Amino acid sequence: MAISALQFERSKYAPKLPKALQGPVKVVEGKKTESVADQEEIQKLFPNTYGMPLITFEEGGDAGSLPVMNVGVILSGGQAPGGHNVISGLYDGLKKLNPENKLYGFLGGPGGLVDHKYMELTDEIIDEYRNTGGFDIIGSGRTKLEEESQFDKGVEICKQLNINALVVIGGDDSNTNACVLAEYYLQKETGIQVIGCPKTIDGDLKNEMIETSFGFDTAVKVYSELIGNIMRDANSAKKYWHFIKLMGRSASHIALECALQTQPNIALVSEEVAEKEQTLAEIVDYIAKVIARRAEDDHNFGVVLVPEGLIEFIPEMKTLITELNDLLAEGQQSANDFKALATDAEKREYVIGKLSEASSKVFASLPEGIAKQLTLDRDPHGNVQVSKIETEKLLIEMVDVRLAEMKKEGFYKGSFSAQNHFFGYEGRCAAPSNFDADYCYSLGSTASVLIGNGKTGYMSSVRNTTKPADEWIAGGVPITMMMNMERRHGHMKPVIQKALVELDAAPFLKLAENREKWAVETSYVYPGPIQYFGPTEVCDATTKTLELEQSK
Repeated sequence: MAISALQFERSKYAPKLPKALQGPVKVVEGKKTESVADQEEIQKLFPNTYGMPLITFEEGGDAGSLPVMNVGVILSGGQAPGGHNVISGLYDGLKKLNPENKLYGFLGGPGGLVDHKYMELTDEIIDEYRNTGGFDIIGSGRTKLEEESQFDKGVEICKQLNINALVVIGGDDSNTNACVLAEYYLQKETGIQVIGCPKTIDGDLKNEMIETSFGFDTAVKVYSELIGNIMRDANSAKKYWHFIKLMGRSASHIALECALQTQPNIALVSEEVAEKEQTLAEIVDYIAKVIARRAEDDHNFGVVLVPEGLIEFIPEMKTLITELNDLLAEGQQSANDFKALATDAEKREYVIGKLSEASSKVFASLPEGIAKQLTLDRDPHGNVQVSKIETEKLLIEMVDVRLAEMKKEGFYKGSFSAQNHFFGYEGRCAAPSNFDADYCYSLGSTASVLIGNGKTGYMSSVRNTTKPADEWIAGGVPITMMMNMERRHGHMKPVIQKALVELDAAPFLKLAENREKWAVETSYVYPGPIQYFGPTEVCDATTKTLELEQSK
């Protein structure tokens, strides 16, 4: 494989580890746990993995070699920078436990487990992928492990390869599947352990034990570099308003972090929109007023950050999308009837006739393009694919109309010309930052220790991450501790609770404190590209979000 000069130098980087993982490990069990909500329902569904204790690793364990184990690893869901380092940390950790241990990678995500597609990961393969972005070492996929027949197919291949444990590297839904798998394998006494690792650039897999999901740090630094480049262009040309949609399906963590790093004129936060019950018209009016205010100073340019999931948090749109998700849910007769219609016009009229009166009016008022995007095939979890909804274009169109009205009313004297952007895939496979390279390697190493100590139904946890890496605290958190019941595909199901932006927490309060100043002034910050070599304050810095959350 041809490699760049950067990749060659990065291959030499030795990720830093917490002190507890640098030598023999002592496993310390803490208090028993319970789910974050719906305790009775979750306990009934997970009788074998519910209530397990928190686990912390300390220095000074038994240095003896453990019996030979074979382990399988799965990359699940969308890519996130650092996945290869999770696997290399897992591989090195297993070899440290016993040099005869083997690691098998299931190809193409969870489907590889079901379809028995795999490869053994060796020194030669692992070394080629250390500190690189992407999931291409074994590929990823979005097959959901929900059916017992799938679980049983997994048992078949694990028995064939003498696999003792599986590691699922994924987001909230993937780790929910991992917990379901762990529970089933315990019930059936298969002897197969299941461990999860927290992955998602969206940043919404976080709680008191999971401070951040891996990939978030790298992705927001990539996006912030791009935003800074656009800001500099805007401040140079002084003639465009740039509307930038940022990946983040539900939570606005990416948009908020990028705002803290770059200081745009406007940064919308979906959770605030929901809290204040802002209508689409109110959001448009707010943007238009900022544009008009800057125009008074002859600043007919600016930058607006738009979270990908914004449209689902606008009250009337949220209600509409909920009704559409139920109407078009897989297996529903209405979904089949809808797909059978020949033209977009027929489909539009069909939907209007099936919705509640209020939602019908909202749907009918939307531009045809946006209305069509809202009825596209659902994602694997039964939800609208918000990444395909061009919210940034919708806002530009509506702001343009509102500014024209304001100009007639004498409240706006500027000129408005807009450019739209969507930053998503650009950040998902970037070469991991030093933070993510270290963090991911630690997560993989942690998974190996959990496996070596016979644990199952746990997620790797590495905390205290604003401190130097050797001060990080590694351990495990029961996946059931993070669960609640949510509506999926029209049914209530156990899932890991998403962590949304907290409006009373330090990161959002920092934005709120500076919002008016950044709106009027051109206070842009240009972060530049990720740095891998140089001063630690430049190369090892974590996100503003983590800094603010941990500063006490």
